[in-house]
Amino acid sequence: MNVDEFVSTNEPEAGGDTFQLENGKLLDVALDGSVIAKAGSMIAYDGDISFEGKSSAEGGITGFLKEKATGEGTPVMEATGSGHLYLADQEKKIQILDLDADQSISVNGTDVLAFESSVDYEIRTVESIAGFSAGGMTNVFLEGPGSVAITTHGEPLVLRPPVRTDPGATVAWSGTTPGSHVDRAFSNMIGQSSEETYQLEFTGSEGFVVVQPYEERAPQQ
Repeated sequence: MNVDEFVSTNEPEAGGDTFQLENGKLLDVALDGSVIAKAGSMIAYDGDISFEGKSSAEGGITGFLKEKATGEGTPVMEATGSGHLYLADQEKKIQILDLDADQSISVNGTDVLAFESSVDYEIRTVESIAGFSAGGMTNVFLEGPGSVAITTHGEPLVLRPPVRTDPGATVAWSGTTPGSHVDRAFSNMIGQSSEETYQLEFTGSEGFVVVQPYEERAPQQ
C-alpha cells in the first residue's frame, strides 16, 4: 500500500465509547477525567493528560496491588485530563467488560490493564493456593458501574462451574468463589513437583471463570 493508504488504514477511529479497541491488542481511552491504568502500559497520548504513579495500595485510589514479601506487585498510574490515551501490555489480547452497578469481577492483578474511576476495587488474596506462590494469588475485585479492560495471552475461554483450573492460566471469575484442590497425580505422573498439582476449584452452577491458553508463573524466590 502507499503511504496515504497506510496512514488511513492504521490511524485511530473517531468517536466511540470511552474504552474502545483500535485493534485486539491496543486500547484507546477517550479521557475526560481520570482513569487507572497499569504502569508502563502507555504507548502514546494526545491532549492535556498528566500521570501520577501509584503503588502499594492500602485502599481507595492510592495504588493497586499491595506488594508482598515476595516482591510481587503491579504498580499503576492514574491518568487525569482530556485527550486520547493509548494502552497496551506486551501484545496481550485486550477484552473490554462493561460492568453495571450490580456487577463485579475478580481479576488476576497482572491481567488488569485499566478501569474507569467510577469502578470500585478491592485487593483480595486467595491464600489457599499455597503451591502457586508464597502468599497465594492476589486478585483485584472490581465492581461497577464502569468499563474494565483486562488482558489475556491469546483468546480467552469462558467456563461455567463446576470446573477446576490451573491458577497460572486463570484470568478472572465472577459470581463464584474458588476453593483449592490438590491433585498429587500430576506430581506422580512426571516424577516431580508440578504447579498443576494445585488447582482452583469452582463449585456450584453460578457465575463464570475466564482462562487463557498460557500459564503465568509465580516469581522465583
